[in-house]
Formats: sequence, C-alpha cells, structure tokens
Amino acid sequence: MSRAPNYEFQEWWNKQRDKDLELLPQPSSDIPLNSTSFLSVQISSDPTVDKGRARSARQLSWLCLLRFQHIAASIASLTTAFFSLIRTANRRISSPDSAADSSSSRLYRAIKAFLVVVLLLLSIELVAYFKGWHFRPPSVASATEVLGMVGFVYANWLDIRANYLAPPLQSLTNVCIVLFLIQSVDRIALILGCFWIKFRRLKPVALMEYAADAENANADYYPMVLVQIPMCNEREVYQQSIAAVCIQDWPKERMLVQVLDDSDDLDVQLLIKAEVQKWQQRGVHILYRHRLIRTGYKAGNLKSAMSCDYVKDYEFVAIFDADFQPGPDFLKKTIPYFKGNDDLALVQTRWSFVNKDENLLTRLQNINLSFHFEVEQQVNGMFINFFGFNGTAGVWRIKALEECGGWLERTTVEDMDIAVRAHLCGWKFIYLNDVKCLCELPESYEAYKKQQHRWHSGPMQLFRLCFVDILRSKVSLAKKANLIFLFFLLRKLILPFYSFTLFCIILPMTMFMPEAHLPAWVVCYVPGIMSILNILPAPRSFPFIVPYLLFENTMSVTKFNAMISGLFRFGSSYEWIVTKKLGRSSETDLVAFEKESDPLMENISLPRSSSDSGLEELNKLEMSKKTGKSRRNRLYRKELALAFILLTASVRSLLSAQGIHFYFLLFQGFSFLVVGLDLIGEQVS
Repeated sequence: MSRAPNYEFQEWWNKQRDKDLELLPQPSSDIPLNSTSFLSVQISSDPTVDKGRARSARQLSWLCLLRFQHIAASIASLTTAFFSLIRTANRRISSPDSAADSSSSRLYRAIKAFLVVVLLLLSIELVAYFKGWHFRPPSVASATEVLGMVGFVYANWLDIRANYLAPPLQSLTNVCIVLFLIQSVDRIALILGCFWIKFRRLKPVALMEYAADAENANADYYPMVLVQIPMCNEREVYQQSIAAVCIQDWPKERMLVQVLDDSDDLDVQLLIKAEVQKWQQRGVHILYRHRLIRTGYKAGNLKSAMSCDYVKDYEFVAIFDADFQPGPDFLKKTIPYFKGNDDLALVQTRWSFVNKDENLLTRLQNINLSFHFEVEQQVNGMFINFFGFNGTAGVWRIKALEECGGWLERTTVEDMDIAVRAHLCGWKFIYLNDVKCLCELPESYEAYKKQQHRWHSGPMQLFRLCFVDILRSKVSLAKKANLIFLFFLLRKLILPFYSFTLFCIILPMTMFMPEAHLPAWVVCYVPGIMSILNILPAPRSFPFIVPYLLFENTMSVTKFNAMISGLFRFGSSYEWIVTKKLGRSSETDLVAFEKESDPLMENISLPRSSSDSGLEELNKLEMSKKTGKSRRNRLYRKELALAFILLTASVRSLLSAQGIHFYFLLFQGFSFLVVGLDLIGEQVS
C-alpha cells in the first residue's frame, strides 16, 4: 500500500525555491533556461567588511611552536644522517687493521699534515686575491703602514717563500726531473730493443720438437717433469688449475703433479682433496700435500715440496699459480729449449688474461702487464739472458734450483729472489713470448692494491739482502751494474719515488710557491709520450691512454708506500695476502677440460667404490661454496687526502691562470677521488 503524497510540504518547497531564484543573478540570453548554472554559488568579498575573526596571539604562538618543532626535527634528522655517514665511512675506511698499514699510517699522517698546510696556504692566497695583492705583491717595508697587520703578515710570507722555501723546493724539483728523464730514456731503449726484435724476427730456437701424440711415443724420450700448483684458500679457481695441468699432453708415467695446499679453510681442503682424488682415479699421477703450519707463505710451501725424496727422480719442475690454465701442449713447447742448453735454468712464458676487458681496472692492468711481457721480459731475455721470474707459468731445471740454494723464505718475492741468485751463479734464462698461459687479473681495487704492495715492497727487501752478494759475485761488471742500477734502483726504487714526489707533492707545492717552477713539458708532454710508448704493446687500449696516465700517478702512492716499507723493514713489507680471484673462466673451461680429458682417460678402468665415494664427497662439498655476498665499496684515506690536496692546488692554479697545470691538477685530483671512493673495478664484499 503506497503512502499518500504530502501536498503541504510540496507547496512549501516550491515557495522556498522561488525565493532563492529571485536572489540569484538572471541568466544571460545565450544560456538556456534548463541549464544547471543556477546551482553555482557566487561568493564576493568586501574589503571594507571585517572578516569577523582574526588569529589570536595564542594561535600564532602555537603555529610558531609547531614550525620550530618541524625545523628541530629536520635538523635532528640531518645530524643523525651525517653521523651515520661518518660511522659508515669510518667502517669502510682502509684503517691500519693489518700489518700492511703500519707504515701506511705514517704516510697518511704526513699527507694529512700536508693537506692542512695546503688549505692554510689557499686561505692566505684567497685573502690576498680579494684584496688585490695577488697582482701587486706588497713589500715588507710598506706593508705595515699601508695595509695593516694582515698585509704585513702576507708580505713576510712572500719574503720567506722566495728566499727560504722556494730554493730547496726547486732543487728537489730538478732532481726529480732528472730521474724522470733517466727513466724515460730507459723506457725508450726498451722500446727500441723490442722494435729491433720484431724487425729482425729474433726469438729463441729449440733444438728439438716432440711428436704430436705423446701417449704413443717412446716414453724414455720424455724427461721426468714435476708440476707444482701452490694454492691457499683458492675456492674459486682450484678446479680449473688442477684440470688444466692434468690434461697435459705428456706421458703420464713421466709427469707427477703436486697440489700444494696451504688452505686453513677445512671446506676448501676437502674440496681440493676430492678434486685430486677424481684425477687420481683417471690415471693421473697427482698428489695432495697440506702443511699444518704456513711458514714462509709460497716460498715455504715450495721449499717443503722440493724436500720430498722422490723429487730427485725428476729433472724439471713447472710451477703454476692456482688461477693459471696452461694449454695441453705447454710442456711440449717449453721443455725442448733445455735440450743442448746445459746452462739454461728457466724457461718463462707469457701471461694471457681471460678477464682483461671485464672493467676499467682490468683494462689498465692489461696495459701495464702487456708492456712488461712484450717489452721488458722479451728484451732482457733476448739480449742479456736475465729477467725476474714471474713466480708462475715457468719451467725450472731442478739442478739450477739446488745449486743457487733453493727457495728461501726471506722475502715476499721468492720468485725474484731465486732468479737473482741463479743469475749470480751463471745460469741463463729464456723468455717465450709466443707461448701464453691463461690467468686472471684482480678485478677489485682492494685486491689490486694488496698485490701491488707485495710486488713493490718485496724487491726492496731483496735489494737490501742481496746487495753485498751482487758485489761479491763472480759475474761480469756489466751484469752487476745492470742488477744494481737498472733492475733494482731505476725500475724498482726511482720510478715510484719520482712519480709520487713529483706529481703528488712537488706539483701542488709549486702552485703555492710560484718561485719554484715545474715546466709544462714535465707535467704534460713527457708523461704523455711515455704513456703512448707503454700502450704500444696493447694497441686496442689506445682509447684509455688518459685514464691510464692518471691511474698510474694515482697508484704511485701505494707503490711509494710499499717501496718505503720494504726499504726500511716496516712490518708491512713481510705481509703476504693472497690476491682475491673470482674464477671468471672456470665454468666454461671446466667443461672443455672434461671433454679433452675423456679421450685421454677412456681406456682407464676406475674402482667403482672409490669413484662413488669421491663424487659423493665432491657433490656434498660443492654445496658449501660461497654464494654471492653483498658487495660494498671502501674508502681509502690516503687517496682521498691526496685528492683534496690536488683539488685545492687546482683552485690556487686557477687564481694564477696557469692553464696546463690547472687541468692536470683537476683531472688528477678527480682520479684520486674516484679511486679513494673505490669507484673503479669491482667492489669487494
């Protein structure tokens, strides 16, 4: 039943609607009557009419208090973030946690003091610049009366700078320039020697060659070869190194592989044992050796292995670090050179890098090492039959090792040590530039820095220890001079000294002491020419010539610190840190190794129980391999401090309108900043 309509309410509603329509403005003629414009409300305000309500003093107080609270909260948040950043930076700064930084802390304190001095000098120069004294320097006599106390201080500073500070700085500058030129002449001589070798097509010649099929040849025709693989916690690369050695095309009964494991990680030890057991079951003569006490690092490891009784049955020993992958014909290409050369102690091969294009850091390393192998090693090996052993990818005559005293644990460059001693005993070396052995470059700056520290502190340790032995040796005077002046002093001591002193200390100081002048050709032209010469062996790297020049100067602080620590026997000079490897090539190469090894092992019957246990152990331990950890960059304080020094000096250079010096300081400062913030290469966990 529907409800009856309420006519009284409808009549009232109509009246109210008519009143409201009279109050609204009439619609224009162009707007239809059925439009909904009558629903809009027009609000007008009369400025003469008071709003009625104004904000009270209490409301304003609360509003101000609220805004102050917001400001205080923002300041507190920024302060918390700032201190959090400082704490994070402090955790990531390369602090003296290890022995490697014991001397580094001394150098850092000196650099920090230098930074304070540079900032103070820049403040003085800015005051003088804005007062107009920069273009018309005041004299001491007139400064007090005309310019006041500040002018008097600045005038006295100019007098002290010109008469007492600039002359010794200029003398040091001249000494470094002379050293720079001598080292440049040495580089040019090496390049000319390399060109002569290429032009005349000179290379060592072997008196014999081995047959293509070593398994079917007469085994007595092949000498007994011992192959050593020293390693320490090499979880990422142990498989590829063992596999590459075990598939050598050499009679199995004439080769013994020693896996010399110094690992202190139990899981890594078990993984390597399982890998050795797998190759034992395939018929390879391979042994696993582990030392309980890791004394002498790699030298102690090799010395311990050479003390085994069965070593006397072998004539040669080939050494490969854990990340090296020699080709199957490595022994066939190196052993023949010993035939008929009874005074030959070492055959060294070239390194080839599987990850040279991985990032900018590996590209720059490839430039340096290409010059080292293509030029330095090849020229020295061809003309004087001596060079520093690279510690791996080489074959030694065991008789030569025993005659020169064997492996010694007195330095961290045991390879260079034994090479120098063998050279002093009259043995000769051969370098094979066309025989390459694959290996891996460090991809993080931290790993590269530790490697360079060891490579530059060790030679200075060795120089102190063998200097008297060189003088007393029976080798010719020319060989003594080559060892002392070229091999040690010029290439191991002078190079890091002048590069750090000239470009990181003297150049910034000459900006604040213009009386001591550093010519533009020393800053730009000669380093540019040297960089071009260094990059010639790696022509594909020419686009990276400017980063290479800047990075080499940036690395000078690490090399200088290492040289000082080795020369003066600081604790860091005897520290050995295994270079971090990532095993870039292991996944693909292991498959190839397995395929190549199958034809060699297809006729060998394996005990099933032993094989099953070995594979079961291997599969179990493979699950314990490191998973990808989060990686973060570190902060390197020496590099950051030097970045601020160079950038501060670039500001001073800008004030005096020195073009080439300004650009060099600016770009070099930014390169130090990039390295100090660990923005080059892979980051480490």
